[in-house]
Amino acid sequence: MRRRWIAPSAIVWLLVAAAFFLIPLIATLLFSLRSIQTGKCCSGAAYSLIVHDHQFWTTVRLSFLLSLETIAISLLLLVPTVYWVHLKLPRLRPVLALMALVPFVVPPIVLVVGLLNLYKGAPSWFYDKPYGFLAAAYVILAFPYMYFALDAGFRSIDLHTLTEASQSLGANWRTTLTRVILPNIRVAALGGSFLTLAIVMGEFTIASLSAFKTFPPYIQVINEGQPYEAAALSLLSFLIVWAAMLALLFVGRGRSRPAQVAAAR
Repeated sequence: MRRRWIAPSAIVWLLVAAAFFLIPLIATLLFSLRSIQTGKCCSGAAYSLIVHDHQFWTTVRLSFLLSLETIAISLLLLVPTVYWVHLKLPRLRPVLALMALVPFVVPPIVLVVGLLNLYKGAPSWFYDKPYGFLAAAYVILAFPYMYFALDAGFRSIDLHTLTEASQSLGANWRTTLTRVILPNIRVAALGGSFLTLAIVMGEFTIASLSAFKTFPPYIQVINEGQPYEAAALSLLSFLIVWAAMLALLFVGRGRSRPAQVAAAR
């Protein structure tokens, strides 16, 4: 059997891509390890100050919970909608796609001002709490990412055959959706969830203008007067987002198994 050799050009491009991503991270790491007093390497004082700051853990927890809430609401709203449109109303797909492009067109600063005016008369438990107002804003912000991921997932499966086979075995609509369709779009749902998580964990404009103390505004406060701590916080935020994505991947794919239509009775 002939051995496959990697083309030299491919190796060069891989090295260039690795350098493009790794050099800024390494430079940030070296800068964050400088001593706060002397400015010389190497010291972990910046990381110690960040880790022992209770605002760090409070804001990380808030942003992460908002991410989970946004993912849950988005999946709950969009999975049945996209499923029904693909199955029964395919002519509405361009309409949904056009609606999904609106958050790309409207700047976040315009979006948050409009939402603040729209929900001005809402109950205080919604308007004054991040788990109400911010979650609603983030669902809108994450709409295109979640929709296009799910749309690609539904287009990759034989939706009509799966639905007809499931119903011919006596399954109702809920069973068909949860036990037959969802396992087949698991990858698409995870992809949309990853994008939503990254967006919410890094969103600054809406949280700042609505006066909620999430993780990105906390990073901005640190960045204003503490350069070494800001560099350390940037790396920590990078690691936190990746750890959250891996955890979400583990939860989403743990106990995964191929969907069987016969199990939908």
